[in-house]
Amino acid sequence: MKILLFDIDGTLLLTGGAGLRAMNRAFVHLYGIEEKFSGKNLAGRTDTSIFRDAAEECGFPYDADSLEEFKEEYFTVLPEELNQPARDKRLMPGVQELLTALTARDGVYLGLLTGNWQRSSYIKLAAFGLDHVFPFGAFSDDSEIRPDLLPYAIRRFQLKYDRKPEPRDIFIIGDTPSDIQCAKPHGAVSVAVAAAHYKEKDLRPFQPDHILADFTDLDAALRILG
Repeated sequence: MKILLFDIDGTLLLTGGAGLRAMNRAFVHLYGIEEKFSGKNLAGRTDTSIFRDAAEECGFPYDADSLEEFKEEYFTVLPEELNQPARDKRLMPGVQELLTALTARDGVYLGLLTGNWQRSSYIKLAAFGLDHVFPFGAFSDDSEIRPDLLPYAIRRFQLKYDRKPEPRDIFIIGDTPSDIQCAKPHGAVSVAVAAAHYKEKDLRPFQPDHILADFTDLDAALRILG
């Protein structure tokens, strides 16, 4: 049995900046401040922590109500931004072929572990026809602390499939140091993918269990994930 928990942005796909633009639009609509999130390194962070920092930096109250208000505004404008043409809007190399191969394998379960909120996760995936591929996961709604997300994903897996995995059955696949660090406290297997924000030389010091340049070498990816 293998439980494969994929990050979204930079691992499965790139939105061409749609998420950033949608966050900026939501923030300016609610608070009147332009380009609040531009120029920041948001890779690997949870959306809840990103919004918390922005609100606190600007002296606005951060609480459950303000978070939900921002999320609803963001969810409204995100599909509009995803529909915009963008140079760097695409599936990551080899993703479609890898997911096709993995879904055909017995004992392999595909899920998500992402810093996106659940609703925006599936909005993004739907824009690329992948929303049906991942029936469970963990999201920024569950915790703004990324290493705390894994138990949520596993509880949902157990409820759905009535199986109890061992830590080494669980693979966390992502493109940032945060993905690697998310796996280590739980004894899960970390698979770093150096195809987006970070290169292999940037990821190796964090000691992932496996590292791939991308998913274009399908045989190599399946030796780890299949």
